[in-house]
Amino acid sequence: MKIGVVGLPNVGKSTLFNALSKAGAESANYPFCTIEPNIGIVDVKDERLTVLGELYKTKKITPASIEFVDIAGLVAGASKGEGLGNKFLSHIREVDAIVQVVRCFENEKIVSVYDTVDPLRDIEVINLELVLADLETLEKRLEKSNKLAKQNDKTAIAEVEILNKIKPILEQGKPARIIKFSDEEQKIVKSLFLLSTKKVIYCANVSENISEKEQKNIDIVRQIAKNEGAEVVVLCAKIEEELIALDEDEKELFKAELGLTESGLDKLVNASYSLLGLISFLTAGEQECRAWTIEKGTKAPQAAGKIHTDFEKGFIKAEIVNYDDLISCKSWLTAKEKGKLRLEGKEYIMQNGDVVLFRFNN
Repeated sequence: MKIGVVGLPNVGKSTLFNALSKAGAESANYPFCTIEPNIGIVDVKDERLTVLGELYKTKKITPASIEFVDIAGLVAGASKGEGLGNKFLSHIREVDAIVQVVRCFENEKIVSVYDTVDPLRDIEVINLELVLADLETLEKRLEKSNKLAKQNDKTAIAEVEILNKIKPILEQGKPARIIKFSDEEQKIVKSLFLLSTKKVIYCANVSENISEKEQKNIDIVRQIAKNEGAEVVVLCAKIEEELIALDEDEKELFKAELGLTESGLDKLVNASYSLLGLISFLTAGEQECRAWTIEKGTKAPQAAGKIHTDFEKGFIKAEIVNYDDLISCKSWLTAKEKGKLRLEGKEYIMQNGDVVLFRFNN
């Protein structure tokens, strides 16, 4: 899973990215500090792996991971190539979802492309640039599809119908992700590779002590997200950057002092999973305990393919024990004896927390 971290210049993107990935992306107080995207692989915290590791006395624990991409700051006119617009837009096309960092904090020392803090304006600037780029893409596609539709090409006729459904929304300056599509329509929409269809998490970047004005800014972000069906995470990128430098004991103490129950990373990962409809299944043994990320609704053979393509091709059955049942029984054998182990076939839909052993033909 690849998630792009975007925002206007100097809203705290790279600071947040440093905190999330420990990748050390350059962070400085001037616009366009980030030009080429920095990439960081972030482990997904999963306490179940620690417990399984102790149960199996495992040699290695491998959590699931998310790839965060720190993308260059955007300005108005990006769709026409202003600033680093063309690079920004091409990098957006390559990610599965977007974390849009929105400045909600007040700090006169931080240089900004605007003189005021206005989350509504900032969100609209980025959304509009994505919409304008999509309009250009859509109009070219519509011209081509209309010609084919006149020749009674059924695929083109269906595509024209979808394009005409999207176009008026984009012309209103609204992102295509607010439109409800059927499963069949969704297949066509995916083939269009539109930027404004990508799911979004709005990350409201606040100061250490949230003022009344900042709270109003957060409320604005929440309302926008509600209207779009997007997720919201509120955090202080500066605090997250400080947290990442501490060892685990110091980190827990610092979080307790600040009244935080979870880190910004945990919030963002949970929001990412929720937004993209992801779950994890687990494999466990003496050699390794590991979490594997799949989409909700994935069937057993395709889940097996996440481990190795041969597992999917030669899939026979999946031996599955629910995580809680396995921990309660304290061993795979006991779970089997108590009837907690199930043999599932090709049509089984994987559930979050399934601990699995796949049977397959070589």
